[in-house]
Amino acid sequence: MLFKDGQHILLIGDSITDCGRREENAPYGNGYVSLLRAFTTARHPEVRLTWTNRGNSGNTVRHLAQRWDTDALAPRPDWLSVMIGINDVWRAFDGHPQNAVPLDEFVETLRGLLRRAVEETGCRLILADPYVIEPDREEPQRATSDRYAAAVAGLAEEFDAVHIATQRVFDHAMRCTRSEDWSHDRIHPNLAGHALIADVFLSAIEL
Repeated sequence: MLFKDGQHILLIGDSITDCGRREENAPYGNGYVSLLRAFTTARHPEVRLTWTNRGNSGNTVRHLAQRWDTDALAPRPDWLSVMIGINDVWRAFDGHPQNAVPLDEFVETLRGLLRRAVEETGCRLILADPYVIEPDREEPQRATSDRYAAAVAGLAEEFDAVHIATQRVFDHAMRCTRSEDWSHDRIHPNLAGHALIADVFLSAIEL
C-alpha cells in the first residue's frame, strides 16, 4: 500500500468530498472519504493513519485558492487528495455562467496550488478527475467535463501524482446500468456511486 504508518491523509474538494462532514456526518462525511477510510482501516489495521476531510460544497478551484493556506497547507499532510472541477464546469450549465471557471484559468490555478503544496509541505498528491454521470459523450456538459478531466490527468502526470480516473469508472458502470442508478442529478452520487469512487481510490493506493 502507498500509505505508510503514521501518515496524514487530507482530502479536499467540493460537495462530493464534503458529504456533510461539517454537519450531521462529521468529521468524514457519508461519502467516498468515509468509505475509503473505513476500508483502508479494515484492510490494513496495522497502518495507523490520520484522515482529514476538507471538502466544501459548491467549491470551484477559485474557492480552493481562497482557503488553500488554512485547509490544505497548514495541516501539512503527507498525502493531499484533490477532487475539483465539477462546479467549475456545471456553473456554465445550471444558470450561473458567471461562476463557471474557464479551462485555462482552472488549469493554471490548480497547477499553482499543487506546486505550492509540494514545495511547502513535501506532500505526495492524488488527483481525481471531475465527472458527469452521463453516457452520451457528445452531450455538452459531458463533453466540456471531459476536457477538464483530461487537464487533471495531465497535471497528475506533471506532478507524478496518483491519478484517479473517476469518469472512466462511471463510464464502465454505465455499460450495463443507467445514470439514475448512481445519482439523481448526474453529479451527486448515491451510496453505490460513492462506493464506486472509493473503490477506484482503493485500487490506486493498493499498488
